[in-house]
Amino acid sequence: MSCGEQHETDCSEVLDHLYEYLDREMPEGDCEKIQVHFDECSPCLEKYGLEQAVKKLVKRCCGHDDVPTDLRAKVMGRIDLIRSGEDVPEQPVLDAGGSGDEGRPTSLEGANPPGS
Repeated sequence: MSCGEQHETDCSEVLDHLYEYLDREMPEGDCEKIQVHFDECSPCLEKYGLEQAVKKLVKRCCGHDDVPTDLRAKVMGRIDLIRSGEDVPEQPVLDAGGSGDEGRPTSLEGANPPGS
């Protein structure tokens, strides 16, 4: 995405690092560059506001559920693989909700559409 205006920091670079900015996981100097960009670029500021609102909504609605330790470990392991640049095989997410169907894939792949 680009607003068409010339900025010191390109819109695509800002949006690529939006979650790092939201989560305060970037160096202070980079945060300042992104803040300057938001001051100049209303489309990126709007995208930031939307993502910030979604993040707050998810935290409010889903932030109180305990995550099973093994699921957290699997997710963190996959994140580490992705960050390292290794190929990550597609695997369905397993239901960890304790509803009696543990181990059942929750992937929609192969599911029948409604009315079929």
